[in-house]
Amino acid sequence: MTELKLRGVVPPVAVPLNDDRSIDHEGFARHIDRLINAGVHGLFILGSSGEVAFSTVARREEIIKTTMETVAGRVPVLCGVVDTQTDRVIEHIRVAERYGVDGLVATAPFYALGGVPQIERHFRALREATDLPIYAYDIPVCVGVKLPVDMLVRLGRDGVLQGVKDSSGDDVSFRFLVLENKAAGSPLSLLTGHEVVVDGAYLAGADGSVPGLANVDADGYVAQWDAFEAGDWKKVAEIQDRLARLMHIALVPQGISGFGAGIGSFKTACQLLGYFKTNQMPEPVERLSGDNVERVAGVLREVGLLDA
Repeated sequence: MTELKLRGVVPPVAVPLNDDRSIDHEGFARHIDRLINAGVHGLFILGSSGEVAFSTVARREEIIKTTMETVAGRVPVLCGVVDTQTDRVIEHIRVAERYGVDGLVATAPFYALGGVPQIERHFRALREATDLPIYAYDIPVCVGVKLPVDMLVRLGRDGVLQGVKDSSGDDVSFRFLVLENKAAGSPLSLLTGHEVVVDGAYLAGADGSVPGLANVDADGYVAQWDAFEAGDWKKVAEIQDRLARLMHIALVPQGISGFGAGIGSFKTACQLLGYFKTNQMPEPVERLSGDNVERVAGVLREVGLLDA
C-alpha cells in the first residue's frame, strides 16, 4: 500500500456547471489550475462541495477524468467514493483506481444503519479491496453517525486508514482525536473541514485543512498555512478572522438553506469573481438569484475581494 500523509491545504473542489446542468469541463480545468497556482497542497474531488451526492456513476467518472488529466501529477488527488454500503463503494473505488487517483475518501455506511461494529467492518473491507490510501470522511450531518475517536485511531494503527477528513464541526472530538493519534504514533493525517476555525485546528495539531471556502479564496488559506508553518500565529489568526467574515456568504442567502445556501454561495461568489461562467446547481437545487446574489456580492465587497 502506498503512503499518503497529506499536509497543508486540500480544497474540496466545486464543479462549475453550464446552464443546462452539464459539467463545464473547460471551466472545471481552469478552476483546478487556479487552485494549484494558488499553492494548494492537494485536491479533494467528489466530496460534498464536489456534488458527489448528486452525481451518477457516469458523472463521477467525468469529474475524475477531467481532474486527473488537468492535474497531471502536480498535486495529490483524493477522490470521494461515497455511497450507502460497502459493495457500492468498492465499485466506485475500481473506477478511481483506473484513473490513477492518489487516495480515497469514504464515509461510514448510511441509510441502512448498523452501528459502530458495522462501520469498522466497512472500512476494513475497503482496505481489503484496495491498496490505495483511505481517508475516513467524518460528516455526521449527512450519514447519521459520528465516527468514534478510538475506532479511527485503531484503524489508523492497523493500517486500514491513513487519514481523516473531519467535517463533523465537533472541535472537542477533533482535539481528542489529535491527542489519541499522537499517542499512537501519529498513524493518521488529520485534516479539518471546519473553515471558520482552521487556526484552532492548527493550534491543536491538525495536519491541514479541507476548506470548501478555498474555492473562493484559495490564496487566503494558503497564506494562512504558510504563516502557520512560519510560526506566525498572529498572522494565522488575522487571516482566519477575514476568512470567517468571508464565510458569511453562506449565511446571507434568504429562502434557501443547506447545500443550496452553502455550495450555492460558493458558486455564486466564483461567478461574481469571474472564476465560473454560471452559478448553476445540480437538480433539484436552485441556484441563487436576485437579491441573494447581491447579498453574496456585498460580503465579497466587505472583505475586499470584489470592487465596491
